[in-house]
Amino acid sequence: MADTTPMPLVAGANVPPGGQYLPLFTTYVNPSAQERVAAVLQSTFLSEGKLVKEFETRLSAELGMVNPAALNSGTSALHLALEVAGIGAGDEVILAPQTFIASALTVVQVGATPVFADIQYNTGNIDPADIEHRITPRTKAIMAVHWGGYPCDMAEIKAIADKHNLVVIEDAAHSPGAVYQGRPIGSISDYTCFSFQAIKHLTTGDGGALCALDPEKAREVFRRRWFGIDRANSPMNEVGEREYDLFDVGYKYHLNDYSAALGLANLDGFHERMTRRRALVQQYNEGLQNVAGITHFERKADRESAHWLYGFHVENRLQFIRTLKANGIAASVVHDGIDNNTLFGSKRMELSNQRRFDETQIHIPLHDNLTEEQVDYIITTIKQGW
Repeated sequence: MADTTPMPLVAGANVPPGGQYLPLFTTYVNPSAQERVAAVLQSTFLSEGKLVKEFETRLSAELGMVNPAALNSGTSALHLALEVAGIGAGDEVILAPQTFIASALTVVQVGATPVFADIQYNTGNIDPADIEHRITPRTKAIMAVHWGGYPCDMAEIKAIADKHNLVVIEDAAHSPGAVYQGRPIGSISDYTCFSFQAIKHLTTGDGGALCALDPEKAREVFRRRWFGIDRANSPMNEVGEREYDLFDVGYKYHLNDYSAALGLANLDGFHERMTRRRALVQQYNEGLQNVAGITHFERKADRESAHWLYGFHVENRLQFIRTLKANGIAASVVHDGIDNNTLFGSKRMELSNQRRFDETQIHIPLHDNLTEEQVDYIITTIKQGW
């Protein structure tokens, strides 16, 4: 992840409004969180309980997620989705390398092989046109990563999946609150995986959620997130032991009430925060329109990004980064393509758009603490050249 540590400003450089270095990310904590978390501490009931259930209920009611199971990380959500989907040794999962290593790492965890498809240069998302020719008899799933919070072309991906009888898993780590063709992300595919890690725009400190559309699969998710034991149907016997019989492998992936209390606090006002985030994005879009050396990412009218990142392509990227940092502004790549890792095959694939993306992508600050005045300063600094 990009470095967000404040750094000294260069002598003679412009100073950002407020005199502070402007980081790429900040962590949003609702002021009510202290009271909510303190109440959990006072109760001494810190593990999974009624607050986790309340958090799941609100994720469904307010963000449109279907059957959300709150988990301890987005990585756990990806791994559990693959397990519940029955993907294992000898299978293949098609995904784009423009993501964090967790996406492909979980594929390896279940014994399957990640098969990388190229991306759309103008979005960073998997290119549906590069999926079908990579399908083999071993292919069992397509993993669609919504890069930066911008939804993939889910209609085209679903059509390919239906044609070849494949599971669709959405890696929506960046995407709580995103919408595709009128439907919330979390209500579209077989499985959708969210992250509530610290710098995401909805955080539980660390956490995640897994949505499964099929009710039976959803029940399996809830059971296997806690060792494979069905809590609702495993009563305590007279000597104080739960009565259960494990028949598959489960995990300790559940969220706890301590984290859920923070998540519940941060859900308060979430839509208002997203409205403000969209306004900052619009301010960037208008202010950076027609700036020489910048190519903006594509944004289609049939979907709404969660806007976790604000990125574009830039010429002379290293000088761009140096110029902004000299003026107290963070600018950073957020993940090069992961297909060069030894674990995944150790060589760059023949993916022309991914290679171009690796050379020109850049991201600038977008977070809850950013003011309109600071965005104006960032825009002005960029327009002065690099």
